[in-house]
Amino acid sequence: MATIYPADHPTLAGAPYAMQEYYANCHANGSLTLILLPISRHAQNILHHPAHSASLSVSSDPPDAARARVALMGDVTLLPDAAATDVKACYLAEHPDAVEWLPGDDDGAHVAYWARFDPHMVYFVGGFGDEHFIGYIPLPLYQASGSSTLGTPSSGQQTVLL
Repeated sequence: MATIYPADHPTLAGAPYAMQEYYANCHANGSLTLILLPISRHAQNILHHPAHSASLSVSSDPPDAARARVALMGDVTLLPDAAATDVKACYLAEHPDAVEWLPGDDDGAHVAYWARFDPHMVYFVGGFGDEHFIGYIPLPLYQASGSSTLGTPSSGQQTVLL
């Protein structure tokens, strides 16, 4: 995930901040579920940005220049408590270790909130530029596609969010 330090930050105003962040694919339209922890730098940057903007990258593990990857630019919305039941099971299916910091857990390590990342711009890199598509994907195409299995030159098949 990448966010921007707020304008009132004493030393890093407007500077980018990027670090790995958990997300789960719990929405049919390509939006992603996050656990937003106010103690985290990303949460602080998102909450202080007027548009609550962020960017997420989805890639292979380990990263490989020959494999597909996507950058999603969008905004983050806190989810109402009523959404907790639906997203909790989905999120824990992808990240069972997150049970230690779930929103609404009075015994949890930190205060946390469920949030949804809604992409408004999608940039896709299919692999090497002379062999694969590189460019912006229309948002309606991304939202309608769900998960897709793509062939990769080095390892057969890979599932990516597309």
